[in-house]
Amino acid sequence: MQGGDNVGAPVYLAPFPAPLRWEVPPRSWSVGKAASLTVTAGGETDLFLDPERAAGALNAPRLLGTPHGDFLASARVAVGFASARDAGALLLWAHERSWAKLCFELSPEREPTVVSVVTRGLSESRRSFAVHKDHVWLRASRLGRACAFHASTDGSTWQLVRSFSLGIARDLSVGFSAQSPAGDGCTAVFDDIRFTPRRLGDLRSGHAAGDDALARVGQMPPLIGMTLPLTYVL
Repeated sequence: MQGGDNVGAPVYLAPFPAPLRWEVPPRSWSVGKAASLTVTAGGETDLFLDPERAAGALNAPRLLGTPHGDFLASARVAVGFASARDAGALLLWAHERSWAKLCFELSPEREPTVVSVVTRGLSESRRSFAVHKDHVWLRASRLGRACAFHASTDGSTWQLVRSFSLGIARDLSVGFSAQSPAGDGCTAVFDDIRFTPRRLGDLRSGHAAGDDALARVGQMPPLIGMTLPLTYVL
C-alpha cells in the first residue's frame, strides 16, 4: 500500500472483518506492528456541528468501515497533545447529521479527558473523566438501534460513558479519527485494536455477553505507535 496515491484504497486492520476507507484523509497515517494505526490530523480540523452557531466542522480525518449487525470495537489511544481539544477518537457514523465520537481529548485546562459527542442534527458534547496517564482505552458498541461508549484506564475494567441512539436501523460505520480544532495538527496512535461481532451484555458492567474483558494488560505489547515513522503523507 502506498500513501497519497491510494488514499481511496481500502485499509486493512487485522481485527476488523471488512476493509476501512478514508472518507476524509489525514495529513499522514501509517499501519504499524500488531495492526496499530497512527493518524496525524492537520490544523483547524474538527467534527462538531455547533448548536450555538450556524457553522460547523466536518473536516477531521475519518477512517470508517461498515460491519453488519451488533459489535464492540475498542482500542488503546495515545495522543501527542499540544493544543486544547487535540484528540484521538473512535467514531460511530451513519451520515453527516447522525454520528457520535468518543475522544481522548486535551481539555481547555490542559488535562487529558474522556469526552463524548453525539450528533443528531446538532452536536451535544459531554465530558466524562480526567485521565492521569498518557493513554486510555476507548470502546464503541452497537446494540441494535442503540449505541454505547465505554472507557477504561487499565484495559480490563470498563466505565460506561454514554448510552444513546442515532435513530437508525441500517448499517452503522465504525472507525477512527484525530482532530486539532485550535492547533496546528495532532497525532493519535491506536493500538490493541479489537473487534467483537457480538452484542454487548450488561451495559453497566461493560462486558460482552459470554466474553471476558476485551483487553488484558498483561497480554498486550508495549505502546510502540508513537515511535513509528509516518509512512503515508498526503
